[in-house]
This record gives sequence, C-alpha cells and structure tokens, in this order.
Amino acid sequence: MSKTLAELRSRRWFAETGMRGFGHRQRMQQMGLRREDLMTRPVIAIINTWSDLSPCHAHLRERAADVKRGVLLAGGLPLELPAMGLGEVMVKPTTMLYRNFLAMEVEELLRSHPIDGAVLLGGCDKTTPGTVMGAISMGVPMLFCAAGPMLNDRLVQGGVTRQVGAGTHTRVFWDEYQAGKLAEADWVAMETRMTRSPGTCNTMGTASTMTAIVEALGLALPGSTSIPAMDSAHPRMATDCGQRIVAMVWDDLTPQRLLTRGAFINAAVVQMALGGSTNAAVHLIAMARRAGVALTIDDLDSVARRVPVLANLFPSGDRLMEDFYYAGGLPALMQRLAGLLSLDELTVTGRTLGENIAGAVVQDDEVIRPLDRPVSASGTLAVLRGNLAPEGAVMKPSAADPRFFQHRGRALVFDSPAEMHAACADLELDVDENTVLVLRNAGPVGAPGMPEWGNLPIPKKLLARGVRDMVRLSDARMSGTHYGSCILHISPEAAVGGPLALVRTGDDIAVDVAARSLTLCVPDDELARRRATWSAPARPVTRGYTRLYQEHVTQAHEGCDFDFLQGPGLSPEPAIY
Repeated sequence: MSKTLAELRSRRWFAETGMRGFGHRQRMQQMGLRREDLMTRPVIAIINTWSDLSPCHAHLRERAADVKRGVLLAGGLPLELPAMGLGEVMVKPTTMLYRNFLAMEVEELLRSHPIDGAVLLGGCDKTTPGTVMGAISMGVPMLFCAAGPMLNDRLVQGGVTRQVGAGTHTRVFWDEYQAGKLAEADWVAMETRMTRSPGTCNTMGTASTMTAIVEALGLALPGSTSIPAMDSAHPRMATDCGQRIVAMVWDDLTPQRLLTRGAFINAAVVQMALGGSTNAAVHLIAMARRAGVALTIDDLDSVARRVPVLANLFPSGDRLMEDFYYAGGLPALMQRLAGLLSLDELTVTGRTLGENIAGAVVQDDEVIRPLDRPVSASGTLAVLRGNLAPEGAVMKPSAADPRFFQHRGRALVFDSPAEMHAACADLELDVDENTVLVLRNAGPVGAPGMPEWGNLPIPKKLLARGVRDMVRLSDARMSGTHYGSCILHISPEAAVGGPLALVRTGDDIAVDVAARSLTLCVPDDELARRRATWSAPARPVTRGYTRLYQEHVTQAHEGCDFDFLQGPGLSPEPAIY
C-alpha cells in the first residue's frame, strides 16, 4: 500500500485552488515557510507533551527538535503541536482524570489540522495511553517516541551500596522514616538526589510498563523505549522517529494495519514478563477498544498465568531501567519470550515483530532472567472475582507478600483518603496485621478519576512493630512503582452501587489468590438489607470536564474510557470551505 502526493491528507488544505487554499498557504508563509514545501512534502505533526510542570518531560522540547531534523532529512514538513503535559506528581486529583481529555485533544488536533502523520512525544504515565488512544481514533500513520527513564541513584548505608529508584523507594523510606528507622537528615538528602535527571520513573512503574507495551504493540521503534532519557542514543532515536514517520505516510502504515488481537496479546505477554504496573490492565483494554479489539481483564489473567516475571526490576526485583537497557532492553526480553509471542505481527518498521527482534541477545541474565529461573513465579497480575467484585479486581502477586495470598481478616473501612490518613496516624487505632484495610469511593466516578490511592498506608501503630505489608482493598488504582498486598480496581466501584459500598467495619473478607476469589463473608439477605438503605454519594462538581467525565466514564474492567469514544469507527473528515 502506498500513497501518491495527490492523496496526502494535507493536500485538502494546501493544494486547493480557490480562496481557501490561498488563505491556508498565505498564513503558513506568514511564519516563513516556503510555498513549495507546503505543496510537495507530507506534513508531520509532533505532538509534544512537554510542560514546565512535567519533570519527566523536561527534555522534550529538545527531542522535538531532534524529531524535526529526522522529518526534514526524509523530505517531510514537521510542525510541533503542544498537548496537555500531565505531569504525574503535580496534577491533582489525578492524571487519570485527564487521560481521556488528552486522548480527545490528540484526536482533534490531528483531525482539525492538515496532518498526514504524527510522532507522539510522551512517556509519563497517562501521556502514553492518552496520546496513543487519540491517534488510534484519528487513524493517520503514527509513531510513539518515548521520553525514556531517568538515571539511577545509589544510597550507601553502613558501607553497603544499594540502588535507589523513583517512586518505589519513596514509599520504602517513608515507612522507615515514620517508624523512626531513618534520620530526618537522610530523608531530606534523599529528596534532593533520588530523581537525578529528566526522564520517567526508573523502576518498572506505569511509565516504563506503558512505553514497553506500545513498543510490543509495534507502535515504537525496536529498543527505543528503554533508552535512558539522558543517553546520547536518545536524541538519535528521536531523529530516527522523524525519518521513519515520513516513510510510514507514503506507505499508508496506519494503526488499523498494526493493531490486531495478536498484537495486544503480545503486549500483555510483555507486561507480565516485565512485572509491569497493574495500571496497564485499564490502559491496555482502553487502547484495544479504540482499535476495535475485544480484550478483557480475563484475557490478561490468562496471559499472566502462563508468563513468569523475567525482568529483575523494582518493585518485583532489585534493578532499575538503566540496567535493563544495558542488558539488551525490550528486544532482548522479547527474544527470550519468542515462543510465547505472535511474531508475524506488522510493526511501524514495516517489518514483523519477529524480524525486528531477530539477533537480539540478553547481555545480563541477572537483569533479564531465563525462563527457567524467573524473578517470580507468582505472576504479575491476578484477576479476583466474587461477591465483592462481580466484574473483577486486580492484584500484583509478584510485588506482594505471599503470606497474604490466602487470607481472611476483619475489615476496617474508610470512605475517604482524609479519614484514612487521619486514622492511620492514630497510635490507638483498633488494627493488627491481619486486619483488611478498605478504602472506597475512590473509583472512576467516586473520586472522581480513580486516583492512585490504592496503596493504602500501613497504620503507624503497625509500622512501629515492624509490619510492612497487609491486605488492602479499594476501587482505586495504585502507582506502578508501589508494592504490597493491595487489591485494586474493584468493579463496579462503590460510588455507582458496587458491593464495596455495602462493606462495614468488622465484616470478614476472604482472599484466595490461587482460586482468584475475593469474598465478603456476609449473608446475602444482610447485604440485601444494606442495599435497600444505600444511597449514592453526592457529586459536588456540577460543571465542566469533571462533570462530563463522571457522566460518561466506563468502569475499570472496561478501560475507564468515555462510552462515546470506544470502538474503531473514525470521525468524518472536517469540511474545508
């Protein structure tokens, strides 16, 4: 499949012979562009999620220039279009509230402008699925250019050196600080040095999970997503992206040609082998539905049962993304997984996945483990169901204490994070290590936006006793950098009447990971009485985007996309008069 100059989408704007075409060309020349370039080159959008409030993307202005160089070298015309930055730490109440906003923005930026193809610059958690979802729905050739992980840090204590990564160790050291095991001076010093450079979290959190998934889907150049942000290979990769997207436009290599069910199963295999973030269970389903592929959390659970964790990366292992890059990156991991992958899937290179990873070699077996010596046999994801989660809940066994894989305990219920944090700071709280902490009204509608509140804090009373994990349930998400026996994404959520709304402090809750069950040990007739008196919590936001979100967002097991945006149908092209 190939396109001629006359078939370029941008020609509708620039080749028109009447007054409108004159106006389009005139205004572009106002910026110093040449008329002949408008008429003879494919127009490439560089969707840039750079922001001064997105530290992970601090270098993306420079990378946009690198992409432009590649586009120009290949004979294209690069135009940079800024999009919502979604810096994970700074955006409140959660970037997840705005993932769909970014997806809509990208789709409409591409649709409303004279664009033939797009390079997506992103990487911090929601920018990857958000930009990809929008580009899928638009349907022009697109290529993802990942921001790359930040540099590693080290901590020396008592003559012992340990690696320190963003996110995961913040929680580890905060618990130690709360328990009086870490001096305040050390805590303050770590704040200054743990994040040493621009780039995404250097653990296997949501950022690296999602960029790896996009590479496994065939939407990024082979090996590109694990290159550290500050490595000299990174700007060269960005230039390669610019050069490649021009060829993709001429070849009409659209997402619809790449995103098959086999490609999404490949992505799930990679997620599980990486020990990837539980957040991928939401994002992968949302992307699949945009592509018209029927993917469910049960499909993900099925993959997780047969794919061990091979990447020795925090929080499932003890290494960081820089180590993964030196060990061969994603092509090396996928070569080790070749027997579990659909190798005939087409990718942005114009070659198959199998052709892309041919010759890739693992350089360090301690970082990318052999299949017969996994980091964890417990698996990356377990989907639990029962009367407490009829549509499912997820857990990350590889980052949890196996003691809690089969557990029954008394519930301690919180209706808000403020209530939860105040209670957990109380040294007289009625709680022990067998208690099951429950947070509700933290889902897509209830919070709103399904924030990363699911890594419920260990009560200070228990931290002082040395407790570092316990069973915790919520309809929220958990940061991909976090760990523990947290059961998340309980669906339907409490705010829309899911069974989580009916739990009371003192109820017994039973968890059985092997049986994939989550049970509220309360008789059905009692639950029916409670439901009869339940009423939905108030929604204080009555206007703007948040109201739109609460009225149209789907539940966690459906991907938390907007109900009116799911499906493969593309919107019609805009009229040009």
